[in-house]
Amino acid sequence: RWLGRYRTDGLAGLARAQRTDRGQRRTQPELVALVEGLALRRPRPSVATIVRRAGQSATEHGWPIPAYSTVHAIVAALDPALVTLAHDGPEALRDRFELVYRRRAERPNDIWQADHTELDILVVDADGSPARPWLTLVLDDHSRAVAGYSLFLGAPSALNLSLALRQAIWRKADPAWAVHGLPDVLHVDHGSDFTSDHIAQVAADLHVQLVHSSVARPQGRGKVERLFGTITTELLPELPGHLVRGAAASAPRLTLPELDAAIHAWIVDTYHPRRHSETGAAPQQAWLADGWLPRTPLSLEALDLLLVMVAKPRVVRRDGIRFEGFRYLDPTLASYVGRSVTIRYDPRDITQIRVFLRDRFLCRAVSPEHAGEAITLKDIQAARSAHRCALRAQIATGRSAVAEFLPTHAPEAAPPAAVPQPRASSPSGRSEPSAAEPRRALHVYYEDLEHPSESEPPEDRR
Repeated sequence: RWLGRYRTDGLAGLARAQRTDRGQRRTQPELVALVEGLALRRPRPSVATIVRRAGQSATEHGWPIPAYSTVHAIVAALDPALVTLAHDGPEALRDRFELVYRRRAERPNDIWQADHTELDILVVDADGSPARPWLTLVLDDHSRAVAGYSLFLGAPSALNLSLALRQAIWRKADPAWAVHGLPDVLHVDHGSDFTSDHIAQVAADLHVQLVHSSVARPQGRGKVERLFGTITTELLPELPGHLVRGAAASAPRLTLPELDAAIHAWIVDTYHPRRHSETGAAPQQAWLADGWLPRTPLSLEALDLLLVMVAKPRVVRRDGIRFEGFRYLDPTLASYVGRSVTIRYDPRDITQIRVFLRDRFLCRAVSPEHAGEAITLKDIQAARSAHRCALRAQIATGRSAVAEFLPTHAPEAAPPAAVPQPRASSPSGRSEPSAAEPRRALHVYYEDLEHPSESEPPEDRR
């Protein structure tokens, strides 16, 4: 037979013939459909559970009982997208299997992305306790250069976003950080700080189109999310207080300004000069391009009035304007004593305020006691908190001393409340108070003793 194949087909005739049913299951089609249906149920069943239930159904219908390997092969052959949709829902299907159109802005400052993240690091707060800071980043889409950032403690807010935008828009003091100007489009998410009326008004005044990404879809801010990951894996592990799976790998030693300086140095000295893997160019050089002039605000003061100035109503008094325990003076205020005005202040430095009357700028008032200093609102709040804690500690120390040396003066536990007893009736029909119930105090007034009412019958006067 082999000789005949060789004479007819040559060496090809000696090759093993392929099975015509290769790759096709000989399992009952109804049983295959049953196994696939069981595999797509929620919660996800194990293969052993599917084997057991499929075997019971096969016995009832007279089908061959499937082996474990057969069921496992049927489950493994299911489309991964189908399994993801069945078990994890449409959001997981969208994130894992839907096509994504990756768009890059055509030029610098065409599109900016902004977002917050809580950093995996602990810093030492003003009162000495460890705290986990937040970082707001503003990223240029075209060059991947960092336009600005804001590092802070506490929940994200529109003010923190405004501080990041202020740094991003205005020229930096560091000449090595050239990124600045106004973007045409700003991509943000749907957080309350990004959807605030303040940010919407700022965007309108600066002629910036504000675009909010779809809820629970961060793809519109994917580039800034990737930069957050780079900071988490590259910069933070080198700093004390780094968090690994929620636990500090080392004791926190950095203050918030020190961490701010470390992030600034990493951006300017490491990230901006380094070639980006996607764009193929260093972010700093990609932003500079062939030389161009970005669109900028008229002045830094005009930008501050839009972004970071918080407005508060106040009354001009004879000694100036009082705010947060400070007194602010300016000769211009002499003509407005007793008038209601609006003050605007920068939370990063409240040693001076700007005074407005019906949206008309009057003057810049300063605190004479703190002239030349820079005091933040957070510094004032931290000092107040520390003072209260010191007073409470002093009170607790005094009470401990009294309890130790004068135990008789220590506060005693309150006696148990007496159970009210029913009143006993007197022969006259009046109820008498019980022994456990104190008698009511009888209030006698001087007028009642000296000048009894004439209309009162004599027998009723006692």
